[in-house]
Amino acid sequence: MKIAAAAYPLDFLPDWAAYEHKLTDWVGRAVADGADLLVFPEYAAMELASLGGAAVAADLEAALLEVMSHHAAVSALHCRLAAQHGVHILGGSGPAMAAGARPVNRAVLYGPDGVIGHQDKQIMTRFEREEWDIVAGQGLKVFDTALGRIGIIICYDSEFPLLARALVDAGAEFLLAPSCTETLAGYTRVKVGAMARALENQCVTVHAPTVGPAPWCPAVDMNTGAAAIYGPPDLGFPETGIVAQTALNTPGWTCAEIDPDTIARVRRDGAVLNHAHWNEQKNRLQTAIEVVKPAYSA
Repeated sequence: MKIAAAAYPLDFLPDWAAYEHKLTDWVGRAVADGADLLVFPEYAAMELASLGGAAVAADLEAALLEVMSHHAAVSALHCRLAAQHGVHILGGSGPAMAAGARPVNRAVLYGPDGVIGHQDKQIMTRFEREEWDIVAGQGLKVFDTALGRIGIIICYDSEFPLLARALVDAGAEFLLAPSCTETLAGYTRVKVGAMARALENQCVTVHAPTVGPAPWCPAVDMNTGAAAIYGPPDLGFPETGIVAQTALNTPGWTCAEIDPDTIARVRRDGAVLNHAHWNEQKNRLQTAIEVVKPAYSA
């Protein structure tokens, strides 16, 4: 199958028709390149805050409410595009109300037959916790699709290996890592995390970031990143682990053909077998860690 990861700019939209046109164009271009799975970034939905006007978009709380007010229309649009083109789409994540009184950060996976399900971000950044009051979602999911088993590790979640490992243990072959990072350092943290998850789980990770300035919305006012598809630097994959990648801060898609059998093969016959040997770590931690002091005196 062919995977497409978006380096996606956030626009101030004059009306809903502009958003519909933009998303339709983006999906159409990926489909024209043969994509079967399209991955949009974390907080890409925040551009919908602009539909409430400049004052709403500039207010952290008002922006959340505005974006959530468009949930039904966003879902219907994604469902229509997925059905029209026969593709799977991870929509840009955004705020959604779950069980509590505060929003979670939710990414929805759409397929040709409609909504497949959603994944809420598990571990929140300092900004989400301390300033924006976006709360953690509950539970991880693996989506058993016609393309293979897919897990989602939203931005900061990609930096925590046990989350990804739980998804892989449940059968995930592909880990989607949508992100929204302000600085080069933030982007690099997610990139390193996504590459490490591909290495240790011998799977494919798909990194889709927001890019460019959006000064009209303080939550996403600056965005740095490059879209990429990573695999383990081993049998059947590039020696760098980078299967495909856009230039830094350049809007557009990066695409790559991935055969799921390649994942099974590297897990079985790779130069190293990180996936199979993961649990050996536990065996090495059965005894207390010895703290060794120098034998000589100062």
